[in-house]
Amino acid sequence: MTMDDVDRRILNALQLDSSHTNAELAELVHVSPPTCLRRVKLLTEAGVIARQVAIVSPDKVGARLTAIVEISLDVQAAERMDEFESLVAGEAAVLQCYRVAPGPDFVLIVQVADMPAYHALAHRLFATHANVRNVKTYFSTFRSKFETRIAV
Repeated sequence: MTMDDVDRRILNALQLDSSHTNAELAELVHVSPPTCLRRVKLLTEAGVIARQVAIVSPDKVGARLTAIVEISLDVQAAERMDEFESLVAGEAAVLQCYRVAPGPDFVLIVQVADMPAYHALAHRLFATHANVRNVKTYFSTFRSKFETRIAV
C-alpha cells in the first residue's frame, strides 16, 4: 500500500489517541469525515493498522516488575524454535517475544506482579523446558521511556 500525507496524518493522530470519533479525527487531519472513514478502513484492511487498544499502566493493575529475558536453546532447528514460541505465546505475562541474532535465540519482555510471580513463570517456561539451555534476566529498576508510537 502506498501511503500519502493524509494517511500519515491519520496514523500519527490515531497513535496518539485512538479514541477520537471519526468526525474529530477528520477535523484533526483536515479531511472530510467520509474521506477519513474510508482511509481508516483502507489502512485497517491493508494491515497498516493492526488493532486499536488501550494502554494500561502496569503499576495501577499490580504488574510492577518488568523483566527482559534472554533465552538460548540447545537445539535451534525450526520446529524447536516454533515450539518455544508457541510455549511463550500462551503465557499472558510475556508481552513481547523476539527471535534475535547474534547472541541468544530469543528476547522476551515480561510483566509480572513481583519476584515470586517471575519465579513461577520462569519455572513454567524455562526450568521445565528441556530445550532451554540458558536464561539471563534483567530486571527494570526504572522505566524512563515507554512509547508505542511509530514515526510515519
